[in-house]
Amino acid sequence: MVQLDDLDRAILRLLKEDARLTISEIAERLNRPESTIHFRIKKLLERGVIERYTIILGDSLRPKAVALIYIQAETPIIEDFLEKYISYIMKTLSILPNVLAVARSGKDSVVALVGEESEDKLNKFIDETIKVLPTLKRVEVIPLQDFVKGEDLVGFLVRV
Repeated sequence: MVQLDDLDRAILRLLKEDARLTISEIAERLNRPESTIHFRIKKLLERGVIERYTIILGDSLRPKAVALIYIQAETPIIEDFLEKYISYIMKTLSILPNVLAVARSGKDSVVALVGEESEDKLNKFIDETIKVLPTLKRVEVIPLQDFVKGEDLVGFLVRV
């Protein structure tokens, strides 16, 4: 794991808040020379600490209803098909615009973060798109509300 000092962490905090800050603005806020800030950012990029600069979409594009979906596949008679079926589920979900994130969870399960503009539309999407996937053993829907930390994640994951 990469070790960061206080200055590196301070630079990262400022860039996380606003990636459009110039080196001059960061230097001024941290009371450091521009050359030092420039050098540190360059090193953070070279070491892979900063991979890219991006945006987080605002409320107007964020889904108003979000849920975490746990999907467990039925184990097929020929167990070798399970791997292919899990890949199929993941690929199918990942192309849907309402699906914000997809990850495997264990040997036979997938977890998806799903969003829609209302709770009714979200439930309809889950019922008509996810629960109808063939040979599912279990589908568990966990509605997410009142984020204390990580609410920007939804704005980061939304597709345009």
